[in-house]
Amino acid sequence: MEVILKEDVPTLGARGDVVKVADGYGRNFLLPRKLAIEATRSNRAVIEQMKQASLRRAARDKADAEAQAKLLEAVSLSFTRKAGEKDQLFGSVTSGDIAAALEAKGYVIDRRKIHLHEPLKHIGEFKVPIRLYKGVDATVKVVVDKEPAAPEGEE
Repeated sequence: MEVILKEDVPTLGARGDVVKVADGYGRNFLLPRKLAIEATRSNRAVIEQMKQASLRRAARDKADAEAQAKLLEAVSLSFTRKAGEKDQLFGSVTSGDIAAALEAKGYVIDRRKIHLHEPLKHIGEFKVPIRLYKGVDATVKVVVDKEPAAPEGEE
């Protein structure tokens, strides 16, 4: 039986592939779970149209991501945190903090797209990479400053 995959199926193929499978596997597993459709002439045409629409959508999304990357390159974020000796922060600056600061500036970025290997725990200037789309990365400048010490009698 030949089927056209509607979703990626591990060990079988990617979305849109035409694959030959055992009749029982196709009838009892792939078709009922809507992972595939039968490879008829009309279904092949429909899948081909879906592929073309997907390619157009991917190209548009990539162009949008590239435009947003150019805007993000000029962005600089500043954080003020309490720090102890040797400029070690008492807390840290996380990808969630960076996402919130970007949102305050009008950029809606999911925190999972911000690639911090570990939270920022020192005072300084950092370049933080953001993966906007496959192959489209931006870098945001993040400055972490020390919070001014409170005068002795005001705690």
